[in-house]
Amino acid sequence: MSNLDRQAALSVCGGRGFVVAEPVRELLTPRRVQLGESTEVRRLLPNLGRRMVGAWAFVDHYGPDDIAGEPGMQVPPHPHMGLQTVSWLHDGEVLHRDSLGSLRTIRPRELGLMTSGRAISHSEESPKLHARFLHGAQLWVALPEAHRHVEPHFQHHTELPTVTAAGLTATLILGELDGATSPGTAYTPIVGADVSLSDGAEARLPLDPDFEYAVLSMSGQAEVDGVPMLPGSMLYLGCGRTELPLRADTDAGLMLLGGEPFEEEIVMWWNFIGRSHEEVEEARRDWMSTTRFGEVKGYDGDRLLAPELPPVALKPRGRVR
Repeated sequence: MSNLDRQAALSVCGGRGFVVAEPVRELLTPRRVQLGESTEVRRLLPNLGRRMVGAWAFVDHYGPDDIAGEPGMQVPPHPHMGLQTVSWLHDGEVLHRDSLGSLRTIRPRELGLMTSGRAISHSEESPKLHARFLHGAQLWVALPEAHRHVEPHFQHHTELPTVTAAGLTATLILGELDGATSPGTAYTPIVGADVSLSDGAEARLPLDPDFEYAVLSMSGQAEVDGVPMLPGSMLYLGCGRTELPLRADTDAGLMLLGGEPFEEEIVMWWNFIGRSHEEVEEARRDWMSTTRFGEVKGYDGDRLLAPELPPVALKPRGRVR
């Protein structure tokens, strides 16, 4: 999915300077962003004061939106580099096209995982005949230096492993959890899981104390480590935890995101993750005037033009807390 912000800010992210090295409960307030003509998203990452969680660098939550009689999601062809996109749905369908020739319809609880590597472009749209409701999350994973120039590729996994307990089912999206491993390719120690809780459920998820974690509330009402959460909010949990208490006041859906703190400092702007202002500036030029990012065929409309890049690079800042 694209960052359609025409005033896209240049952000320095990553590095252990932003990591909280102990358990905390930091509730993040989303920023509302218009995505195309008919979809509004709640942007949780990057957030003021909280740029990444492990290698997770971008999180949008959208819906549930009633798109009956509406076009739904319409994101024109746009470029990516240095990251993976993770498409995750609770309701609806998203049609993915990319410059490799991939054409897939992603449905609820299926993993659409696109590794941009050095360069790729793609589009996302609701099919012409689509379900009434659209609800999901779009996330980016930053690629480490050793793998950020890999050949681009796309994976679509319709069957994913689950972890179960009384009143809880966790579908593993990426990485590992409680002995289960996702088939999606990961390039850093990471975890992403979709957690369904039944009304009244109380459970504890096992965690890795070396990971930092956050939980995104997708639906319903639940408490995460005693903190009440409503849909569209995210709770940052820091590091040093071996388990996470969960309790549901209604049927509820959560997403657990975590991973080893991302040690490298990255520069994130628009739909690019690089290591310098000059690198993202070159990527912008290439998208506008070369064939580096390829062509998305079959999309009915023009590709997305890049906004202007701010002229001055930001300086890294932040301390371990």
